[in-house]
Amino acid sequence: MPAVAYRKSLPVDDAESLVDVRLPVPQPGPRDLLVQVEAIAVNPVDYKVRQNNDPGGEPKVLGWDAAGTVVAVGDEVELFEVGDEVFYAGAIDRPGTNARFHAVDERIVGRKPSTLSFTEAAALPLTSLTAWEGLFERLGLHDGALKQTGTLLVTAAAGGVGAMVAQLARALTSLTVIGTASRPETTEFARRMGVTHVVDHRKPLAEQVRAVAPGGVDHVFSTTGTDRNLAVYADVLKPFGGLVAIDDFGPVEIGLLKSKSISFHWELMFTRSLHRTPDQAVQHHILNQVARLVDAGILTTTATTDLGTINAEHLREAHRVLESGRAIGKITLTGF
Repeated sequence: MPAVAYRKSLPVDDAESLVDVRLPVPQPGPRDLLVQVEAIAVNPVDYKVRQNNDPGGEPKVLGWDAAGTVVAVGDEVELFEVGDEVFYAGAIDRPGTNARFHAVDERIVGRKPSTLSFTEAAALPLTSLTAWEGLFERLGLHDGALKQTGTLLVTAAAGGVGAMVAQLARALTSLTVIGTASRPETTEFARRMGVTHVVDHRKPLAEQVRAVAPGGVDHVFSTTGTDRNLAVYADVLKPFGGLVAIDDFGPVEIGLLKSKSISFHWELMFTRSLHRTPDQAVQHHILNQVARLVDAGILTTTATTDLGTINAEHLREAHRVLESGRAIGKITLTGF
C-alpha cells in the first residue's frame, strides 16, 4: 500500500525528511478496525515526533487524524461493521494515518459526521478530543450546563485546538470566551469559532485581559507558551481557578499558583490509548457526540486548507506551514 514515512530526523526542507514508500497492509488485531483512509489532517505532534524521534533508518509513518471507511474488523469488534464511515485520531505508539490502510482500536474511533466530507471530518478528531477532555474532564466544566457562567481564556484561538475549545465552550456552556490572536485573519477566524473577545498575544497580555474581565478569569486553556505566560495566568486567574496546558515546556515556577489555590492540569489525548486505560471507549463516545453536534449544525469543521493528495511533497509543505507557527485552523490532505 502507498504511505508516507520518514527514516531519519531531518529538517523539513530536506527532501528525505518525508518520503513516499510502499508498505504491507496492516492486519487488524482483535479490537481493531482496518480503515481505508480517505483524508487526513496534520497536527503539531506530527512534526514534533519527526524532529525528536529518529527511527534509525526504518520507515516510520506519522499522522494522527483520519477519516475513512471500515474495510475489515477484528474478531472481537463490537461497535462497527464493514462499510461504516469513521473518523479518529489514533494512538501515538502505533503506526500513523499517513497510509492508504490503517489499523486502529475501535474504542477510540467515532462515526463520521454524515454532513461532512471525509476531508472536513478528518480535521476534527485530535483537536475535538483534546478540547473536550481539557474542558470537561480536566477543568471539570459540565457539558450542557448552560447556566454555568464565568470566563475562559484560550490561547492561540485560531489554531486547531483553540478553535475547538471556543466552539465547545460556546455550544455547551455559558462561559464568556476570551481568545488570543494577533493578525486580522486569525482574529476573524477566532471570532467565527466562538470567541467573544480577542486579545493580542504579541502585546502585554494581563492588562488586555483585565480590560475585558476586570475581576479576572475563571479558567485558562493554554495551548502554547505556558512557560512564558505562567505569571500572567497566576495574575489574571481568580482564586480557585483552573489552568489546563497541552504544550511542551521545561521546569516552571508552579508555586506562582499557590496563593490563589489555582489547580494545574495536563491534557494529552493520547493518554487513554498509550496506557490502555479501562475507559478507552470514552473517546468513542466523545467523537460520536461531536459528530451529532456537527450534524445538528452546532459545531463546524475547522478545516481551512487542503494541500491535495496524500504524498511526501504535500506533507512536507504541511509540516513547513505548521513549523512556521502561522497556520489557521487545520491543514488537510485528501486521497492517494
